[in-house]
Amino acid sequence: MSGHSKWSKIKGAKGAADQKRGKIFQRLSKEIYMAAKNSGPDPSSNPSLRMIIDKAKAANMPNDNITRAIKKATSAGEGENYEEITYEGYGPNGVAVLVHALTDNRNRTATNIRVAFNKNGGSLGESGSVSYMFDRKGYIAIEREDLEVDEDAMLMSVLEAGGEELQTSDEVFEIYTDPTDFDAVCEALKAEGYVLAEAEVTMVPQTLSAIAADKETQFRTMLEKLEDDDDVSEVFHNADLDDEE
Repeated sequence: MSGHSKWSKIKGAKGAADQKRGKIFQRLSKEIYMAAKNSGPDPSSNPSLRMIIDKAKAANMPNDNITRAIKKATSAGEGENYEEITYEGYGPNGVAVLVHALTDNRNRTATNIRVAFNKNGGSLGESGSVSYMFDRKGYIAIEREDLEVDEDAMLMSVLEAGGEELQTSDEVFEIYTDPTDFDAVCEALKAEGYVLAEAEVTMVPQTLSAIAADKETQFRTMLEKLEDDDDVSEVFHNADLDDEE
């Protein structure tokens, strides 16, 4: 993870979110539905649901939408059959790409994802072909603006909370945790008064892969096509890009 910052990608995604809010709400509703259906409708006893609700609120999703998705998951006879699927493949220059999808139509989703790869210099791979290049980690971002805490003090807070790693830039503190400790670390940091700008369990590439300058636009187009698909919830890659517009 050394030297790899998620913050530029997150800022770019939030800018895009303003233009795609309806689609983002639709995806979040599906995630809330699945979390409530699988592990119960009470966020206090369902960490996965609590985390998705926090993500929904950060995206300014109305409370009515959140409540409706939870009620739908617990109403007999009204359930939808969503399936969680991970696709693995390669972009231009062989960069590794993971696609997490939540779908009610496996054939439709597989076709759309395959087209996005094939038309933009990529190809789908077998299960396990690239997932070993990523680690599942808890990720927390705390913005430094108006925060009178230096790196040493933050590191002490992170270690005492149970975090594994701290990365620091002028803008933000980025904290990585074991996924099983993620919820506890979040709560410990919030109890100290820190405001979490971002908090999620994610896939972090172990190393970054260079991509040729003449392939970068093609790769970005592939990412855009994947992320625009209604069934796709998250896309991860290990390309070494200067920014994530």
